[in-house]
Amino acid sequence: MKEFKVRFKRLSDLSKIPVYSSPSAAGADLYAATDRPIEINAGETVMVKTGLAVEIPDGYVGLIFARSGLASKRGVAPANKVGVIDSDYRGEIIVALHNHSNESQTVDAGERIAQMAFLPYMAATFEEAEQLSDTERGIGGFGSTGRK
Repeated sequence: MKEFKVRFKRLSDLSKIPVYSSPSAAGADLYAATDRPIEINAGETVMVKTGLAVEIPDGYVGLIFARSGLASKRGVAPANKVGVIDSDYRGEIIVALHNHSNESQTVDAGERIAQMAFLPYMAATFEEAEQLSDTERGIGGFGSTGRK
């Protein structure tokens, strides 16, 4: 596994350093930087602070994903599905947690709320064209390739 340094700054005494839960984990866990439980009502979105800012190297992006247990067992996951942290952003990482369940859910102080993975990216140069190349799929959209 390739490693690189990501510098971080604590913005709160309640913040915790991101931690990989296993040696092969792709995402580092992010924690709620709060001193009290946070209630998220059914269908509600709440902004949860992590108390951290990061310095992501150029050419990489930080992606915020759901924690599988929190999402599948309690219905709580990032509202935007995948958060994007650009390498030039230096503000606090805040996770918009949405409660997809039918009952109120509580996020405890210091609980793991999301995971952050880093990926390299390439910026595109957009070029307008009169026509695009043909493919077998063509303009087939949602569901056009079948179910199985």
